[in-house]
Amino acid sequence: MLLDRFHIAVPTCHDASVSTATAAAVPAGTKPPRSALVLTALILGSVAANMNLGIANVALPSIGRELGASQAQLTAVANAFTLGLACSVLYFGAIGDRFGRKLMFKLGAFFSIPTALLSAFAPTVEVLIAGRFLAGLAAGLLFPTTLSILSALYTGKAQTKAIALWSGIGGGFAALGPLLGGLALQWFDWGSVFFITVPLAAIDLVLGWWVLPEHAGEDATSVDHIGGILSVIAVAALVISLQNIASFRWAVVAGTAAVAVIALLLFLRRQRVAPRPLVDLDRAKARTFWVAAAAGTITFGSLMGTLFIGQQYTQNVLGYSALEAATMQLPVPIFMILTSLPAARIVATRGGRVAFTMGLAVLSAAFAWILTFWGANAIPFHILFAYGLVGIGVGLSVTPASKALMASLPASRAGMGSAFTDLTRDFGGSVMNAIMGSALAVAYGTAIGKDLAGLTPQQSQALGDQAAQQMTASFEGAEQVAKAYPPDVAKQIVDAASQAFVDGKELSVSIALLFALGSIVLVLLAYPKRDTERAFFARIAQESAAEERAAPQSSGDA
Repeated sequence: MLLDRFHIAVPTCHDASVSTATAAAVPAGTKPPRSALVLTALILGSVAANMNLGIANVALPSIGRELGASQAQLTAVANAFTLGLACSVLYFGAIGDRFGRKLMFKLGAFFSIPTALLSAFAPTVEVLIAGRFLAGLAAGLLFPTTLSILSALYTGKAQTKAIALWSGIGGGFAALGPLLGGLALQWFDWGSVFFITVPLAAIDLVLGWWVLPEHAGEDATSVDHIGGILSVIAVAALVISLQNIASFRWAVVAGTAAVAVIALLLFLRRQRVAPRPLVDLDRAKARTFWVAAAAGTITFGSLMGTLFIGQQYTQNVLGYSALEAATMQLPVPIFMILTSLPAARIVATRGGRVAFTMGLAVLSAAFAWILTFWGANAIPFHILFAYGLVGIGVGLSVTPASKALMASLPASRAGMGSAFTDLTRDFGGSVMNAIMGSALAVAYGTAIGKDLAGLTPQQSQALGDQAAQQMTASFEGAEQVAKAYPPDVAKQIVDAASQAFVDGKELSVSIALLFALGSIVLVLLAYPKRDTERAFFARIAQESAAEERAAPQSSGDA
């Protein structure tokens, strides 16, 4: 390996010999030629990939009604894209490191177009789930390379600022997807929401082809294909297991959970013996790396779970239109964007530990607010204020997470850092969507079941088993049943379904709150303080500089 050849020691955050003077010697930073255009292309790549994360949420009630989907199937629709993205980022990131990050960028932008069209014209919910999963795989080609290229082309303070803009603007504008989807649903059917990313992908394909350099920190070593396949199996099996809890398919839950555990153990064993592992386990032990990965996963997972639950809550329970529900979520991207650069300044002056703690504390306050005020008759202020807190909390947390994951690794391992940055978003979103969606479905079905159990024998017979099952499956199913009854009875059915949905929402948000509070404890106990963090990042920057100086000699030797 290159590091072994030049006898560069692998540091950890416990290295007491690294002084803050070393950190101070790090240069202000460098940028590539045509920096503004390059950064625009990378941010647009992030937007094109990330907008798909929540674009389906705004259409879920319409999909439930028109395709007859159950609550469990709606969770699968919302989660299929993040599943495809989460299970592929490690493997595809490594392939990009070897065969060209620009190539993977262009392939991802290209394949995002047909997969979006497949989703838009899906005739059944099963085809829609498949289309969304394939779109996630296309994003797995595109998204990891954006941060890998950025980290290879920018250094020092320029890199910190570029990452802040990439994460804040990219993530913030991606969160506008539901608003655009809500606008589309004013005039078109649910499939129209998936057309939104088509022009973005096309623009990104052209812009990336034009301004991105052909090579940006790639490595000529081989790809660990076995480890890549095992990582795909482990992540996919885990998420599928969590999703099936809502359907009470315990054999599937147990079987896929067992597959996930076995694949994970084999993956970890493989990473110890592979010539070029996808995950350098020794480097992953650095506290700046694994704590940032864990906290970032909870942060982004909570964001995606809140948007998933919130869209259905505002439309189903409060009776908002798709556009109104999407408009209510505008504080999320607005405050994510507004807090991205202040977060970068906090990281630069006080360290990632402070920024993490602040962000997770605000996120916890958002969940506490939702539990207190998001009832069956919540007013708009209650909704807007909660989303504003979520945007601030995520905005404060995303920059230290992205910075720590990338700065903890030398440039030759940027693909690993980028992949883990993506995993915090996509794996976190996929897992938290599955957990919160399953909790919602279980609590909703249980509450409706209790209401049905209170019916007299004559009322149960009049309702019928099929209608009872339809009511228990989803809120949309209860709405369809209500249409067959007089207005007064229909109102009772919808009111019962609304309260059941609120019960499910409270359980799912309570879970998110516990995860956020646990992350605060983790950061305070395990993440390094500012001076230790700076010194460690300085050592990694020196390694990257040594690799860059060695690259011409290495090529000449070859």
